[in-house]
Amino acid sequence: MSRSSIWTTPSDMDPLKRRLGHRTASPPPSTDPTEVAVRPAPLSSEQQKWLDRALECVDDDALLRLVQDMINVPSPTGDEKALAQFLVAFMKDRGLDAFYQEIDEHRGNSLARLSGSGDGPDLLLYGHLDTSFTGRDEDDYPVVGDTPRPDLRPAARIDGDLVTGLGVSNPKGADACAIMAVDAVRMAGVPLRGNVTVGLAVGGIHKRPIRGVHRAYTGRAYLGFGIGCEFMLKHGVRADFCISTKPGYSVIWEEPGECWFAIRFDGSLAYTGVRHLYPYRNPIADAANVIQGLEAWFPEYTRRNTRGQIAPQAAVSAIEAGWPFKPEFVPGICTLYVDLRTNARTDPLDVKRQLDAAIAEICKAHPGIRLTCDMVLSAPGSRTDPDNWIIQSCLRAWEAIEKRSHVFARETSGTTDGNVLRTWGIPTARLGLPGIVDADRPPMFDACRVEDLRRLTRCYVHALIDTCTRSREQTTT
Repeated sequence: MSRSSIWTTPSDMDPLKRRLGHRTASPPPSTDPTEVAVRPAPLSSEQQKWLDRALECVDDDALLRLVQDMINVPSPTGDEKALAQFLVAFMKDRGLDAFYQEIDEHRGNSLARLSGSGDGPDLLLYGHLDTSFTGRDEDDYPVVGDTPRPDLRPAARIDGDLVTGLGVSNPKGADACAIMAVDAVRMAGVPLRGNVTVGLAVGGIHKRPIRGVHRAYTGRAYLGFGIGCEFMLKHGVRADFCISTKPGYSVIWEEPGECWFAIRFDGSLAYTGVRHLYPYRNPIADAANVIQGLEAWFPEYTRRNTRGQIAPQAAVSAIEAGWPFKPEFVPGICTLYVDLRTNARTDPLDVKRQLDAAIAEICKAHPGIRLTCDMVLSAPGSRTDPDNWIIQSCLRAWEAIEKRSHVFARETSGTTDGNVLRTWGIPTARLGLPGIVDADRPPMFDACRVEDLRRLTRCYVHALIDTCTRSREQTTT
């Protein structure tokens, strides 16, 4: 059979910790619409034996080695080839039908298949390969700051139960869990009815090419936003269901979209030494007034657009103006960049209109500001019906492994390739590693616990067998 034909077969916890999916005691009963009933779908005695055997086959030592190896292979956006090819070789050695899907000479997707008999549903375990930072000072320093961040380096470290290193929590650690879950099912000899695909893609980090004031941010290093996921789907990888490995140890069925805006302020070019002699309008000062107004408005935007699992956040995240090497000149232009997350139920055009109205109110208090606001990127949010099989299967898996009621996510605002998958018609559940909230550690601490890797792998094994040892008809009713 040709490769193309193979791949086209049809509480009591802190609120922040709750949002990140931390393990804790079960919350009290609630009528919160973010919670849904978990429908039972008992495994047959034979399915239970397969599950028990597969869980026994999970190789925890190999899992930890794989996580470390993945961290140690740098994979910044645009240069994911080395990691992808390493994983193809690893999965081939484990007996999976794996291959490298080249996109260009520097990047490509890592894909593997465990085939079933063909009369069951196809399941995709999806993650991305690139990391939020490059691990290089010349790229990361302006954003990361002066504090040394070993967790943001592509070098694995283990301290007791804690694994740190660039990308381990988002989502290299969970990617490794997905690989080892499929390998455990293979080793157990489970007679699958549906096919299982591991799809690890490039360009999952959200970046876009842009020509800035002092340099152009263009080329493959800035091509993200699901480019590898879309390439995978366009070139034959399809599935009835998908589990996304993005962070959060709680089953998530809806994710926000994202709108980026460039707000340009027009002022007057001026020289500091004679500013008192000529008409003077500093666009940086105008931008500062608007920044303060927007930061005060963002909580209202979140409140107005919160619904379901999503509480969309917003921030002014970048500013361009002037010559840092010659600050004696006041620039004629200043540009702000704003990130507004969107509810899955909200159209990006409505988001822009909300922002325009907020800016108009701010400008009333600061006469004379001249600005234009353009939406430079829009990626709508998405939602899978929580009654869909894959959501329910992941909920059952979580409860079976944790032996307690599921802890539901609230106030999520992180965008992922789940939006791409759902846009392409694939019902998607997000289930990854829990975040680590520690007052002694910095925000965005890139770390996970060994025990969490083990638990997540077993959740994936459970959901995989629950789904792919049934007929398609059983998973669609």
